[in-house]
Amino acid sequence: MSGENHKERLDRELIELLNELRVALPGVQVLFAFLLIVPFSQRFSSVTPLQRHIYFATLLCAAVSAALLIAPSSHHRLLWRQGAKEKTLRAANRLSVLGLTFLALAMIGAIFLITDVLFGGVVATVATVAIGAVFAWVWYG
Repeated sequence: MSGENHKERLDRELIELLNELRVALPGVQVLFAFLLIVPFSQRFSSVTPLQRHIYFATLLCAAVSAALLIAPSSHHRLLWRQGAKEKTLRAANRLSVLGLTFLALAMIGAIFLITDVLFGGVVATVATVAIGAVFAWVWYG
């Protein structure tokens, strides 16, 4: 923005980043909660070895995503008033982008699992590649 000094710009950028994280965090939290209860359902014992591996990878991606997306808030609190706002902002940006990448991977994994259970491997593969392409295009393209 015109007319703002370096400190004002950093303050604005940090507020914008934290606001953006407030949008992403509920999604990863809901997905992670869903994934935590899946193994306790009656049908989980009938999953294939591939589905079991994809489930575990998806669960790990959701957990890593949550950790990465929450980290900027933690860093902000830990480094508060230490004059490291620019360094914190750069690290928070990297953590956020990486966290969103793991969130996309977790969502793609969830799409594969649900589609594979409902329709089988071919449809699951097509749906997974399609949704992966959508994430790549609209989030990173």
